[in-house]
Amino acid sequence: MNSFNNKTIENKTSLEIAEYNECRFINCDFSEQLLANISFSECEFENCNLSNSKIDNSSFKEVEFLNCKLMGLNFDSLNPFLLKLKFENCQLSYSSFYKLKIPKTTFKNCILIEVDFTETNLSQCYFNNSDLTNAVFDNTNLEKANLTSANNYNINPSQNRMKKASFSQDGIAGLLDSFNIIISQ
Repeated sequence: MNSFNNKTIENKTSLEIAEYNECRFINCDFSEQLLANISFSECEFENCNLSNSKIDNSSFKEVEFLNCKLMGLNFDSLNPFLLKLKFENCQLSYSSFYKLKIPKTTFKNCILIEVDFTETNLSQCYFNNSDLTNAVFDNTNLEKANLTSANNYNINPSQNRMKKASFSQDGIAGLLDSFNIIISQ
């Protein structure tokens, strides 16, 4: 397998199966591409589109996404060994993190509509100014997670682990919706 180190890769629409170490991907469109069995270590993706790509058994070790479109990705098909991700200004709607262990992940200014976080370890994750409309939290570990500036979430506290998680007072309704309680202001 080829290895690429400290490369800047711009405006590409396909990638060879290889190991990419400390590489930057800028303005690449890998949407609907086969990106399986590729290793990314300490890489950055900026202004890239990976929507609906097949990422089966790929490794994302300390990978950051900035201003990327990542819709419909099955992150749960990634190799979980040393998996570490960071997202800023990304569109992740309709993606799945089912059963992944991704503690301390940052989602900053992200759109996470209908994302599946079922049985995901999101402990100590940071959801800064992110839209969680219809995101699924079922048996999810949200212990010490920070959702104080997140919005549009609906999380049932009796079906998720939430010890010491942080929420804003404005977001309390998103914790009580599942109990069919009427909150008046």
